Amino acid sequence: MIEIDGLHKHYQGADGRRTEVLKGISLTVPAASITAVVGPSGAGKSTLARCISLLERPDAGSIRVNGEDLSRLSGAALRRERRAIGTVFQSSALLQRKTAWQNVALPLAWLGVVPGQIKRHVGELLDSVGLSDKAHHYPAQLSGGQRQRVGIARALALKPAVLLADEATSGLDPEATGAILQLLKQLRQQFGLAIVLITHEMDVVRSTADAVAEIRDGRLVQHGPLHQLLSTPDSSLSAQLFPLRPLQGRGDLLLGLTCAPPLATDWISQLSVHYDLQVDLLAAHLEEVSGQLAGRMQIAVRFNQRPLNPQVLIDALAVMGIRAQIIAERPRLQEAG
Repeated sequence: MIEIDGLHKHYQGADGRRTEVLKGISLTVPAASITAVVGPSGAGKSTLARCISLLERPDAGSIRVNGEDLSRLSGAALRRERRAIGTVFQSSALLQRKTAWQNVALPLAWLGVVPGQIKRHVGELLDSVGLSDKAHHYPAQLSGGQRQRVGIARALALKPAVLLADEATSGLDPEATGAILQLLKQLRQQFGLAIVLITHEMDVVRSTADAVAEIRDGRLVQHGPLHQLLSTPDSSLSAQLFPLRPLQGRGDLLLGLTCAPPLATDWISQLSVHYDLQVDLLAAHLEEVSGQLAGRMQIAVRFNQRPLNPQVLIDALAVMGIRAQIIAERPRLQEAG
């Protein structure tokens, strides 16, 4: 487990002006889980990554791994405890003149681990990332996805509790990206890793993360289980992860919907029959996230007889596992259509 509490970091420019990049970030990633950190360029994601790995020291706050506050340590004590954090970089950062086996063995050799133990452990790591047959290949002989697998094996060499993956799939083709993400999910369970996945790719978040943290302007603006955030109508992450391109529709009411399990499969017919209205589905984006169905929809509602208070429909949808938000009401809806 990694616990980040009240993290602050600033830089001072050549003109002496102080710029605060991280503003009180607090985040907990439990063991055997994956938390994705997302946000626009310049939000502070890369600075957070450098602070987590202690490549840069935060100005304030703490970084605890399994209860040990690494931000208070220095010198030999810091080097020893920092082994608890493995890092996978955007590019694999392998040594080109060393084989896959030699690249993975490097951290162990630097620590003075005996050759017999190195041989056994490196073999196990390469097997865990599916590259036993590539042990003696050089990076130039490997595909981009295979090189990243070697980088992951190397990051696990010192048996860390935390794996920091900083844009680990950036630049890979979709097939290689999918394979790497599946590997991370497998390793999360196999080694009980707390994985911090820094990414700008929303497909990566949808398919891999258990939880998500959104950073904007150095602040943590949203954080929680992925399926929970996605089923919250006013969550900006829901709109980013499930973009909609609704058809043009007319009606008395335009509703934006987010769904969370359990979701009734016949919710449209239930709504139509019970309240004597017509429902047009204008757009939908549903996917399985963390083993549960989540997504967004947009509907236009037309009342056949008398109009209803929109809150009645919102409450009825909530019972079916759907949260609704009013986008437009007549006459604005018809004017927009």
